[in-house]
Amino acid sequence: MTHLIRAQFIRFVLVGLGLNAAGYAAYLLLTWRIMGSETAMTITFSVGTLLSYLAHRSVTFRHRGDHFAAMRRFLACYAILYLVNFAALWVFADRIGIPHQLVQGCMVLVVALLAFIVQKYWVFPAT
Repeated sequence: MTHLIRAQFIRFVLVGLGLNAAGYAAYLLLTWRIMGSETAMTITFSVGTLLSYLAHRSVTFRHRGDHFAAMRRFLACYAILYLVNFAALWVFADRIGIPHQLVQGCMVLVVALLAFIVQKYWVFPAT
């Protein structure tokens, strides 16, 4: 891994840890007695996506390209990641019966790895 990619990955992990820890805590709080897992995931995913865009654009990738083009690509990326996350909850928690807390905890890692790859090479490409 080149120095630049390694540095971006480290920043991505640090920013992501903070955002995902807060998002997962909010998810657990919302599902505790307020709402179902899919609704809670939708809310925390939406808020997390906005915060993630701002943080990763400025901190992780230090992108100086077209703001609106990057935002469109970011939203497309996260729409797909949302569907992957939603499908995993539906299949593994609702249909198979694995506790939703465990499924969502695992999906945080899967979605984060996919997000780094897509953001690095498509959403915030080097100019």
